[in-house]
Amino acid sequence: MGVPTTTTIRRFFESRFLPWRLTNTDGTTNGLVTGYYEPLLRGSRTRGKPYLQPVLGVPPDLLTIDLGSVLPDLKNMRLRGRLQGNKVVPYFSRAEITAQERETPDRVLLYVDDAVELFFLQVQGSGRVRLPDGNMVRLAYADQNGHPYQSIGKVLVERGEMTLEQASMASIKQWARANPHRLSELLNANPSYVFFREQPARGNDGEGPSGALGVPLTPERSIAVDPRHVPLGAPVFLSTSRPDSAIPLRRLVLAQDTGGAIRGVVRADLFWGFGTQAGNQAGRMKQQGEMWVLLPPGAAPK
Repeated sequence: MGVPTTTTIRRFFESRFLPWRLTNTDGTTNGLVTGYYEPLLRGSRTRGKPYLQPVLGVPPDLLTIDLGSVLPDLKNMRLRGRLQGNKVVPYFSRAEITAQERETPDRVLLYVDDAVELFFLQVQGSGRVRLPDGNMVRLAYADQNGHPYQSIGKVLVERGEMTLEQASMASIKQWARANPHRLSELLNANPSYVFFREQPARGNDGEGPSGALGVPLTPERSIAVDPRHVPLGAPVFLSTSRPDSAIPLRRLVLAQDTGGAIRGVVRADLFWGFGTQAGNQAGRMKQQGEMWVLLPPGAAPK
């Protein structure tokens, strides 16, 4: 069988799906569209300069409670915590986890050479690490400590360190290089902490990381959504603009991923791919956009 043409694909979707315009709870149809990517870090299996920052796996005392199994109305909502005596209490915050790092070497997957790059690895949710011998390790999101995500860019804006227009991933990294003595305090302003798992090597290293559905993401065609409002796996027509511009970006994408900061009806995070160029695009992506979810006839959104 040959590769289907654009016309054939379009006819398939037009004949089998109906578009439903997503609307926010306040009646508006515009929302925030950001970007993410798969970063490349430098690391080692053993600790030693310059590889001093641990990448942690899921701790054995982290509890994940599926609230939907208790109350159906809470489907897709999970509570994370730990046992303290016979009570479930919130799991440790980022500051508490990093303070305990040296006490839990058995939880370390790898050590990397840059705390800021590790922080953004957690924000992106997956990445690759090049070891000193040249081998590449792939890391995938495994779990999170249950604390809400707090944008450190927003923190810097509120403190008057930069303007809202300047708050990009590149400018945050520049601030971190200029203020190393204040870095830990800034990073800990985000109490959320992501744990990773090592992903088995795949035959095609050009594939993207696995999203929430367990299938590789496709650059500029996969988005992260809030699954409370957009069903995972659904085709979505996205109408927005390219990073830092008014150039239209309108295309059919697939809802294949989720994210701690992706909350709301008209809200999407567009996957840009792997490496520096993808990172530059993702870091500047803070656009307004509209979304239409495509569903089979009779399957109206809730």
